[in-house]
Formats: sequence, structure tokens, C-alpha cells
Amino acid sequence: MTKPWTYSRGPIAANESDLAKAGDINALLRQPIDVLPATIGDPIKPFAVGLWNEVRLLLKPDISVTTLRKATGAYIHSKRYFFATAQPDSMRFDLQGKPIEPVSTADRLSAQARYQRIKGSDLQLDPDADITPSLPSKVDRIRAGLLARRPT
Repeated sequence: MTKPWTYSRGPIAANESDLAKAGDINALLRQPIDVLPATIGDPIKPFAVGLWNEVRLLLKPDISVTTLRKATGAYIHSKRYFFATAQPDSMRFDLQGKPIEPVSTADRLSAQARYQRIKGSDLQLDPDADITPSLPSKVDRIRAGLLARRPT
């Protein structure tokens, strides 16, 4: 993929899975962060570059940074997050949910590629799909293994 998308789908609305991941993150923090969706239909907002350092400061004292990193990773490596980041008009947001800057072209292209790869992995689950996508990378297989262990 060499060209960024030119047609925007508008804000990408959060679904139940996105809310569960956002709730997992907020449960680890001393206070909820507004960049995460709170209800179904809220827009998924790409994080500002460096936001992790601000989020980490809000971590509850009895929670490990690794736990927060895994919860945050599950959210920002999801198909809908990549789809939101790949939109031509996508912006990056701060902790309060305010737009800070546009997503760079390089980041948009990367998000498009990741979205397409994850979307292709979804096709593997469909026995009637005509297209057989390439296998997920080692990182994606490891991440899927970690995510499969999340309590429901």
C-alpha cells in the first residue's frame, strides 16, 4: 500500500469490544481518561504521540506498568483503532479528548496496512471467503495469544 486513503468514513464509532478494552484501561487508573470511548457509538480517538507517558502517571499504585501496557496495547492494536487512525481526516487526541494534531501520513499508511492485515485475518475465519490472506506476523500471533487469555 503506497497511497493514503482519500475518502473518509467519518468518525469510527466504538462498539462493545472497544468499550470493554477502554474499561480495562480505566480500571487500572486513578481516574478515567477522556480520550477513551465511554459509550457505544463514541468515536475512537487516536492517542497523541507520547500519551503513554501521561497515562502511566495515572496508574494505581498497586498495578504493574506491564498490566497497563498490555491493556493499552489491546486497545491501540485493535482493528477499529487502526481504522480510525487510517482515516484521511484523523486527528490525535490528548488525555482530555481534545484534538492536538493530524495523524502523520506515515502513521496513516502504517495504520492502513495494519487494518488491511487484520481484516485479512478475519477472512481466514470465513470458510466461504475466496481470498486466502497471508499468515499473521509473529508479533500478531503473540499478541493474539496474550489477548486470548483475557478474562471475560
